[in-house]
Amino acid sequence: MTKNESQNTENKSEEKESAIKEEHVESTEQKIEETKESDTSEGESLEEKIENLEDKLKRTLADMENQRRRFEKEKEEAFDYGGFSFAREALNLIDNLERSKQSLENDEKLKNTEALKKIFDHIDIIYKDMLSILKKNNIEPIKSIDEKLNPNLHQAMMEIEDDKKEPGTIIQEVQKGFMMKDRLLRPSLVGVAKRPKENKEETEKSTENTEKTIKN
Repeated sequence: MTKNESQNTENKSEEKESAIKEEHVESTEQKIEETKESDTSEGESLEEKIENLEDKLKRTLADMENQRRRFEKEKEEAFDYGGFSFAREALNLIDNLERSKQSLENDEKLKNTEALKKIFDHIDIIYKDMLSILKKNNIEPIKSIDEKLNPNLHQAMMEIEDDKKEPGTIIQEVQKGFMMKDRLLRPSLVGVAKRPKENKEETEKSTENTEKTIKN
């Protein structure tokens, strides 16, 4: 190998070595950039995760607060209305007292006797005591007689002709209704007034005559 060829070989080797170095530098720089981008990406992802966790925590705390409020409400209702079913059953005792009194009143053998008077006195005492006990537990009878029919409190069982009362006015109480605080324990079963048939026909005729007069 001549001196020139040897020199050329060395030059080529140096060029090749330089190219490899440059390629290695470029590769290293590229990896550094990729690492930076990766770090940045991971940083953004971490922030998003933190935000998501904060949102989940807020929702969890909100759910816990809602559950706490629900529990408090249920506890208050259990305290206020825990005896609701028992109270409703206890009203049967009042009904039985009233039925017994009506039954005795219709007994021909007992009518106008001292024995009947004494029995009624005892029944009235028991009846008043029961109403007093119910009142102490926030259970009170619904007012019905002479009241306008209220579907939320009264249940109409019959209509009774009455020319002295406005139609829809309660004139008879079949069964007494009760409220427990602001909750309906049971509605009052009532009879309501309606216009007598004759008066109704007269009113209709009067209306027809008025309409004819207006037309003429």
